[in-house]
Amino acid sequence: MSSGAEPSRGPGGGWTRRRFVGALAGAAAITTVPAPAAPRADPSAVAPPLTAPPAGPSPSAPPSSSPASRSGPRPLFLGTYTSGDGGGKGIGLATYDAATGAVTGGDVVTGVENPSYLAVHPDGRTLYAVDEQTAGAVTAVRLPRTEVLGTRATGGAGPCHLSVHPSGRWLLSANYTSGSVAVHPIDASGALGERTDLVTHSSPAPGPGQQGPHAHQFIAGPDGGHLLAVDLGTDTVYTYRLDEATGTLAEVSRARTRPGAGPRHLTFHPGGRYAYLANEVDNTVTVCAYEPATGRLTVGEPQSTGTGSGTSYPAQILVTSNGSYAYLANRGHNSLTRYAIEADGARLRLLDTVPVGGDFPRHIAFSPDGRLLFAANQRSSTVSVFQVDAVSGELRRAGEPFASPVAVCALPL
Repeated sequence: MSSGAEPSRGPGGGWTRRRFVGALAGAAAITTVPAPAAPRADPSAVAPPLTAPPAGPSPSAPPSSSPASRSGPRPLFLGTYTSGDGGGKGIGLATYDAATGAVTGGDVVTGVENPSYLAVHPDGRTLYAVDEQTAGAVTAVRLPRTEVLGTRATGGAGPCHLSVHPSGRWLLSANYTSGSVAVHPIDASGALGERTDLVTHSSPAPGPGQQGPHAHQFIAGPDGGHLLAVDLGTDTVYTYRLDEATGTLAEVSRARTRPGAGPRHLTFHPGGRYAYLANEVDNTVTVCAYEPATGRLTVGEPQSTGTGSGTSYPAQILVTSNGSYAYLANRGHNSLTRYAIEADGARLRLLDTVPVGGDFPRHIAFSPDGRLLFAANQRSSTVSVFQVDAVSGELRRAGEPFASPVAVCALPL
């Protein structure tokens, strides 16, 4: 999703770009956050969320010998902007080889405007896309026939992120331009019902250089009963309790970053007690402690992205399923930073950065087995694919980048 770090909202985005002041920090390469209190039993909590795609394999496990997991074509869905010159025509359909990472072009799902972010239902049978427009919406697509099931308004402008609640019953979306988060019910067919709630981040006041709230991500916490909304404009991560009977939200806590950090993307360690926050504006990452019983997040000290003194506009951070490594996409630096995760998730240790092989890596994602990492490069209109070493976490480019119009999201299944 576009932000003040980018020159525009995307082709023909139609609304004014924010300007901001970024305060670069000389952060240490290692940051440790104290462990939160041991979680108390929460009777309303559900099972840990299923993710699509799940993060990487255990480094101690040998490569799978299953033919189905090691070779053959697998689906790859590509998000883009459809407005403006050079944009896509809808949701791109491609395939990739699970062993080599080679990508082959395919068809397009039309009828979805500016599908800049994609997510899949935990059962794998329905794909969801944002319609990143002034009159924001979300669309459901039935798989594998790629039948569009319908579109629902989000109640806000510029939706840039969505996720499916681990129960599979609710779609969560973030409206960037209007700074709000929305909830939609999902029926048995995967189709979306009318919105059940919409909450606008009216406080605290916007951070330095911001004109208002800018919700950038909306996800379920590891316990499933709490939802976390990352807002770049207010330098805040909001925690909500979801009423799973009505689909309504109740705020329970807030976590503030330092002023001007511009938090963009949060991802959890598989242990469920720590999370990692990519801060777009001040070019840092932070380790956060998380209390599953209460949903409370505690933001740690900012640390380096390893990209030098320039502004790298961190976009997204991923964690392997075994909790050993984290990867950060740096759009301005056109690189991926690799971190070792230590102390049961409490510490990030910067290892290196590698060139992404494209321009402006907006979104990164693992293949389901964690052996491949895909990077969607917005300005070069390409998707880079990397082999992920199961032991060292090192990244090795898997061939030449795949051409895809204004590639802003890559979702391998």
